[in-house]
Amino acid sequence: MSRRAPNTPSRASSRDAFIRATGRLLRQQGYDATGLSEIVAGSGAPKGSLYFHFPGGKEELAVAAMQREGGQLRSAIASIMSSGDDLAAALGALVDALAQGLEGSGFRDGCPIATVTLEAATRSEAVRATAASVFESWLEALQEGFMARGLDSPTARRRALLALSAIEGALILARARRDLEPLVAVREELVELMA
Repeated sequence: MSRRAPNTPSRASSRDAFIRATGRLLRQQGYDATGLSEIVAGSGAPKGSLYFHFPGGKEELAVAAMQREGGQLRSAIASIMSSGDDLAAALGALVDALAQGLEGSGFRDGCPIATVTLEAATRSEAVRATAASVFESWLEALQEGFMARGLDSPTARRRALLALSAIEGALILARARRDLEPLVAVREELVELMA
């Protein structure tokens, strides 16, 4: 039986540490500005295990991080949309949560999916496909919430597209301006539209 030195991450925890560090860096600085040495430093995992876990390098690691980050946000969207609140209140709560996260990070943590998509989707089919899949999962969570409140499927789909597009755009504007005004405006308009 082999023994690890104290404070040496296991293989599974090293893999997760790389993914977590990559997700944080993608939120803060995007794909192009994130280097493998920075990921290793931020993970605390041994450099030698990076290519063991991610033989495809940065692209494979970015895809794994996008899937993890996307899955977490999908769960949050589904939870908020399945609350007992009416549709307008649920959408307001979702925008409020995103605004709080953005402001709490000092406007450093943007949407890792949008950031990476804008930078790398034309160069990497894996990144593009992952981004499309994550965005679709968010749309489905929104659509399910709309349908649970009585909207038919086509209307729920259109409203989900409208809401997600508005929220993503507002996040980009708010981050660029270091100001929550775009999110406040989108929140007010979505709440009024869905009331």
